[in-house]
Amino acid sequence: MSSIFTKIVNGEIPAYKIAEDDNYLAFLDVNPNAKGHTLCIPKQEINKIFDMEEAHYLGLMQFARKVAKAVEKTVPCKRIGVAVVGLEVPHVHVHLIPLHDMDDMRFQRKVTLTQEEFEDLAKAIQSNL
Repeated sequence: MSSIFTKIVNGEIPAYKIAEDDNYLAFLDVNPNAKGHTLCIPKQEINKIFDMEEAHYLGLMQFARKVAKAVEKTVPCKRIGVAVVGLEVPHVHVHLIPLHDMDDMRFQRKVTLTQEEFEDLAKAIQSNL
């Protein structure tokens, strides 16, 4: 069965897309730890990050770096935190989280945004790519 992220890649589920190329996709997390919390995924459904071929893994990290730079230009923060957990969805994903303090990396604290706020934020980050 396809993961929720594969369904996003295939257009079956909507997402607030930030960036996309042939191999990777970045979109806003709908349950963000902080405003601007973005997920970067390979389009190919792979369960564990270290099961990726090395070139594909390095490509994901390069893609995530580019997206992180755009998020940092868009969302005021001290830095962008990076996390790979992988327990919640069986599809590799890199969390890019704007940080103000260490609590922003905790996956219990959530920020609430309206659909309009998500859409405006996605467009703002895209403009900084």
